[in-house]
Amino acid sequence: MSAIRKAVIPVAGLGTRFLPATKAQPKEMLPLVDKPVIQHVVEEAIRAGVVNLVLVTGRGKQAIENHFDVAYELEDTLQRRGKTGELEQVRAITSLGQFTYVRQGEPLGLGHAVLCARHAVGHEPFALLLGDDVFDEDSPALEALIEAFEASGKSVVGVQEVPLEHVSRYGIVNAPEHPDGPWEVTTIVEKPGPSEAPSRFAVVGRYVLAPEIFEHLAALEPGVGGEYQLTDALAELATEGRLVAARIPAKRYDTGNKLDYLKANVEFALKREDLREDFSAYLRELLK
Repeated sequence: MSAIRKAVIPVAGLGTRFLPATKAQPKEMLPLVDKPVIQHVVEEAIRAGVVNLVLVTGRGKQAIENHFDVAYELEDTLQRRGKTGELEQVRAITSLGQFTYVRQGEPLGLGHAVLCARHAVGHEPFALLLGDDVFDEDSPALEALIEAFEASGKSVVGVQEVPLEHVSRYGIVNAPEHPDGPWEVTTIVEKPGPSEAPSRFAVVGRYVLAPEIFEHLAALEPGVGGEYQLTDALAELATEGRLVAARIPAKRYDTGNKLDYLKANVEFALKREDLREDFSAYLRELLK
């Protein structure tokens, strides 16, 4: 059984990079083919054995709560029409895990969003999953970080190597001294320029954090834009020798970037047995 029982998933962001699509709907509800991004993230946590899910929401995010709630009218309609497959699919979403919702009243940054979940998490380690990054379900993602946490007893950031020209999009940690296994984080820098980056190892939206992170988050001063940065609290853990990095072996899809979101939709469609043949034929015809 996993040592991690709870996962925090912040979903209060405004989704400005996908306007106008996100003017009246949460960015987390944008689909990869026919499944919302947020459901992919939740299912990743479930596969890793984490079934208590704390979603940090904000104004206008009711669609996320409704998605994981019982839809009586829809279920009744599907049942009366004999659409058994669709009915089972809808009911399976509701039973994925145990959901708790807490509200982030103001958009004060990722650090503040995580701090909002403090009382729901309690004094125990927890996973933190950000919704912009979705990982291939056929390879371990969160599981790799849980293993690193259980082996080290320290908070863990999940990393992957990115091109040098992309380091300014991420938090970047120091490179490992040895090629295999997790390593001690001594430096973590938020969105450095290529010349200032300590490596090309980027934190890609997955963490397993010990509860002392809340103490550091509560002590933070507002940073750029008046926001409270999670990276600043992680830097404190690194200074104390209580932070390690672990590679995530699964392929990552950056759904927060428009071009990468489109690429992800194509790849997810090509993985589907019900779509692969016809969609492949369409793409080949389109590219002639």
